[in-house]
Amino acid sequence: MGWGGNAARVRLFDTLTREVVPLEPVDGKSFRFYCCGPTVYGPAHIGNFRTFVMQDVLRRVLELGGMKTKHVRNITDVDDKTIRDSVAAGRTLKEFTAQWRDKFHDDCVSLNCLKPHVEPSAVEHVPEQIAMIEELVEKGHAYASGDGSVYFKISSFPEYGKLSRLDTRELDLGKTQNARANSDEYEKDNVADFVLWKGRREEDGSNFWESPWGQGRPGWHLECSAMILKYLGKSFDLHSGGEDLVFPHHENELAQSKCSCGGDFARHWFHSTHLLVNGKKMAKSSGTLYTLGDLAEEGWSAMEVRYVLVGANYRKQLNFTIESLHAAREAMGKLARAADGRVAPGYRELAKGGDLGVFARAVEKLNEDLNTAAALGELFGNLKKAESEADWRGFFTVLAALGLVLPEPEGVEVPGEISELARLRWEARQSKDWEASDRYRDELAAKGWVVKDGRDSYEVEPA
Repeated sequence: MGWGGNAARVRLFDTLTREVVPLEPVDGKSFRFYCCGPTVYGPAHIGNFRTFVMQDVLRRVLELGGMKTKHVRNITDVDDKTIRDSVAAGRTLKEFTAQWRDKFHDDCVSLNCLKPHVEPSAVEHVPEQIAMIEELVEKGHAYASGDGSVYFKISSFPEYGKLSRLDTRELDLGKTQNARANSDEYEKDNVADFVLWKGRREEDGSNFWESPWGQGRPGWHLECSAMILKYLGKSFDLHSGGEDLVFPHHENELAQSKCSCGGDFARHWFHSTHLLVNGKKMAKSSGTLYTLGDLAEEGWSAMEVRYVLVGANYRKQLNFTIESLHAAREAMGKLARAADGRVAPGYRELAKGGDLGVFARAVEKLNEDLNTAAALGELFGNLKKAESEADWRGFFTVLAALGLVLPEPEGVEVPGEISELARLRWEARQSKDWEASDRYRDELAAKGWVVKDGRDSYEVEPA
């Protein structure tokens, strides 16, 4: 069951095929998907959270549509950045990353993101990563170098570059002895064989593990592949992340996974587009890198931030501005006033399905490539039509799919002078003195107030 009483048919753009395709669980039972999680060396910023929020919306749309899910999202707690910054801070890697992992979790709660079913960390799965490297070496897809590192041989996988549409002529096949090949991240216009295991270096401090190739640590790209194999198997339904991960990270994951254990790996690939701030790429130097904490200090709630993040189509660039937060606050207030104190049914109750009334088309927009912008348009466009129980169930179902929690309606104190003018206007209308009624209405408007008439009463609101 799901919205409308039937399991929803969700369609989503696939990065690999460049087509909008239906999402169906490969095992016919549960839709299993993997999300590349945060690298915990500092607070996540709103650009990171655009991806995590859109992943959350996808899961909600699937579940509210009647589909079971298995959501796996990793924690990257060992890589170049976490080691570098923990050493600089004089703290153990575990202590350092735990602080930022907990901060990330707190931010997810504030943003109303569903908790993943499984959240493995890279450090907890080093044995699985070593086993995958051994498999790749044995099959001739990887080789050890003189410094104790192990590299994946790109030339051994003819499909390399298919996901990112990277022409093989752009690849530096077989060139390994350079800083780029041994780095967890490198420029995207050119790539050498990439590192699977990094031999121990002096700057790593005490952050190393024993392996068949000597002391060292896993390369960043390998971590996800090993955890995916353990929790989702050789073939699963969907892999997701920000568009910046398509190359090299996801391209490398795809290659090493298919070469080590076979299978289809991910049937679908889901990527969210970059976020701009004030029309520019986020950067600390320009003051355009915002965290939830930064925005909270300026008086903005996490729900207002979430509204902005879901307000644009995930495949289109979102320009985040303070003006967009003002608009989000106004929109959320309008929705709260429309709900008029109605209590939303619980998430599990909504997932049982039912008639969605006038908001059925909003759900259709979500099912068609997560068109959140169009869904919000349908939501606001039908507010005045909502009357029946089914309508309001549909209203709260759309909010649940978007993960939006409405603010408590704030009572507005109406000055005595305004209350008196509104009373006189109502009495004039009741006695059909339209001239007096219009005069009082104009006086109220001049003072910044409007009166909304009901059948038996009226309400006074700021204009």
